[in-house]
Amino acid sequence: MKKLISMVVAAFLLFGLAACGNNGGEAEPGKIVISGKEFTEQVILTHILAEYLKANTDLEVEVKESLGGVFVLQEAMKQGDIDMYVEYTGTGYLNVLKNEYKPSQSPDEIYESTKKGYAEEFNVAWLEPLGFNNTYALGLRGELAKELGLKTYSDLAAHASDLSFGADPEFFERGDGFDALAEAYGYKFAAKKNIDPDLQYTAAKDGEIDIITAFSTDARIDQYNLTILEDDKEFFPPYYAAPIVRQEVLDANEGLEETINKLAGILSDEKMRELNGQVNLDKKQPKDIAIEFLQSEGLIE
Repeated sequence: MKKLISMVVAAFLLFGLAACGNNGGEAEPGKIVISGKEFTEQVILTHILAEYLKANTDLEVEVKESLGGVFVLQEAMKQGDIDMYVEYTGTGYLNVLKNEYKPSQSPDEIYESTKKGYAEEFNVAWLEPLGFNNTYALGLRGELAKELGLKTYSDLAAHASDLSFGADPEFFERGDGFDALAEAYGYKFAAKKNIDPDLQYTAAKDGEIDIITAFSTDARIDQYNLTILEDDKEFFPPYYAAPIVRQEVLDANEGLEETINKLAGILSDEKMRELNGQVNLDKKQPKDIAIEFLQSEGLIE
């Protein structure tokens, strides 16, 4: 019996040490693991980071494409299973740090507050923003918007009870997601539907869903003649994209932060929309698009 108890205690201690050792973890010099979320833009950005670092450093670069949403990626960073991905300021500020957003706050204020919070709570560094703001946007078929006379989010409230609302599962869980949006604007939709973020545009175009949470950098907004409503109460904060990296990884690889920061400002809203369109509309491969973009910017050969 004593032997059994000793074995259980030893196993418990071993598990505890392993868990503690993996929480943030020691970085392995010369290696970096890059990941991203489960939609087109994030897949492109994952490969932009990976191909850039392959060409401009001696790092062994591992890609874990489309690992999951913000909560999955945040946990993977905490456990040291991934080292870097691109996050959005509004997402980090509201959903991870649980801060309250005020429309009077500037994009720089949101960024600096988020950067400080991640450093203090998670030992994760926010590097320089890539240059574009991919905010949420409520979209619907152009003819439906015209028929109902919808121009703003507030206009939508009077018609919500006759309309269906579609978004990816994460939006229904986020602090800046459906519940908060519905409360701010008084929405009571006829139906709510979970849908893959890359399928919702076609669903809106075909009339399967009336209102969707589009992303402002998605080329399918114009391609499918969707109308984007005005967020007249400024519910959504700025969502500027920036690489975030475990501090242990930066400390273990001298000069890495400076190298990644050379990507600062390389992508405008229009350019990101163009790259997304090459994948979603022209059916090109995200990795190929990433390489072509980096070559066009003179960042890789």
